[in-house]
Amino acid sequence: MPTIVSITYRPEEHGRLEKGYDRVPLQKAMLISEYGIEHDCKGGNPQRNLNVMDALTQSELTAEGIPTGVGVLGENMIIDGIDLRTVIEGTRLRLGAEAIIELIKLRNGCQQLTTLDARLPEHTRGRLGYMCRVVQSGPVQVGDPVEIIP
Repeated sequence: MPTIVSITYRPEEHGRLEKGYDRVPLQKAMLISEYGIEHDCKGGNPQRNLNVMDALTQSELTAEGIPTGVGVLGENMIIDGIDLRTVIEGTRLRLGAEAIIELIKLRNGCQQLTTLDARLPEHTRGRLGYMCRVVQSGPVQVGDPVEIIP
């Protein structure tokens, strides 16, 4: 069964890193409808409440020498067991028992990625998962099931 393997966010009180993204790992979080992760300073963007990536793609990028790790590429969540490259925009996922997200748009990354690796973001276009909208609030935690809603 697909599961959540990591959750990260950028706390409101955090400063900015010189390289990459400043993300703090969480074991559990509250997803807020139309916002994202509670207390995430990056939340509230209607086109990107949450950035979700899959573990298979992360492993492939690691094998290609791209710096990865929890939150390194700016993702808020990594899921295992679903290859996000095989699903389409508009697909909804249930995370845990209550939360529902909608895959809005493939995430290509921004120029900030060049601070990690000069090949980025070009080398990762279409491979960084999805920008998502939180449709229904709910608690989530690492290990929670992920289900595609038909």
